[in-house]
Amino acid sequence: MDWGLKNRLSRIIKPTTGRTVMLAVDHGYFLGPTSGLEVPSKTIRPLLRFADSLMLTRGVLRTSVPPDFDIPIVLRVSGGTSILSKDLSNEGITTSIKEAVRLNACAVALSIFVGSEHEKETLLALSELVNQAEEYGIAVLAVTAVGREMERDAKYLSLCCRIAAELGAHFVKTYYCEEFEKVVETCPVPVVIAGGKKIPEKEALQLAYNAVQKGAAGVDMGRNIFQSEDPVAMIQAVRAVVHKNASVEEAYEIFKKKKKEK
Repeated sequence: MDWGLKNRLSRIIKPTTGRTVMLAVDHGYFLGPTSGLEVPSKTIRPLLRFADSLMLTRGVLRTSVPPDFDIPIVLRVSGGTSILSKDLSNEGITTSIKEAVRLNACAVALSIFVGSEHEKETLLALSELVNQAEEYGIAVLAVTAVGREMERDAKYLSLCCRIAAELGAHFVKTYYCEEFEKVVETCPVPVVIAGGKKIPEKEALQLAYNAVQKGAAGVDMGRNIFQSEDPVAMIQAVRAVVHKNASVEEAYEIFKKKKKEK
């Protein structure tokens, strides 16, 4: 891994803690105007100073993020299907590496669908993306998307994460599961967890706590932040868990305090 790539990755996963709070706001690329992201700029801007990086598409980056704000970008470069599609796994690459360079991205992200009809295509797309991105010192995040028929257990997620790492991904995004430590132990690159669907704030903090305690390099959380009762309070509570090893109770008190102050 060359200096430039290491530098970009260190902007996302902070060297001081070895962890990251990524803010995922890329949902619209297949869900359209997701609740809480109807007007992306209104959602994103108050959260910028509390996020270690943003994961989003080029369209939202161009229109909704101030270009003078210094925040690492993880650029979503896969897509091609919508929530109306019968097969969400039939994705392709939508954004070139040259475009990622123009947008000053630190990393690019795509989904892989292990066990789906389009497994081969998505894994080869990951391999080719790594080949292209490494020419420019840009990191690659592999997102282990899970189809409706797949079990989110340690055996399956370990398989997905290990394959992604073997093909050259520099870090991996996956789901939390029982025996999550086995997923981390068998993946030689950092693993961040997806926040998933909206759940109560305290449960989301418990999810983040469990994940980092079992070895996750942090979270890539979206709906459990921007759909929260108070997104700004929630992201600060998540940061306390990830970067300060706060307990769930301590973090929830931070959430309530920040919410009350607002």
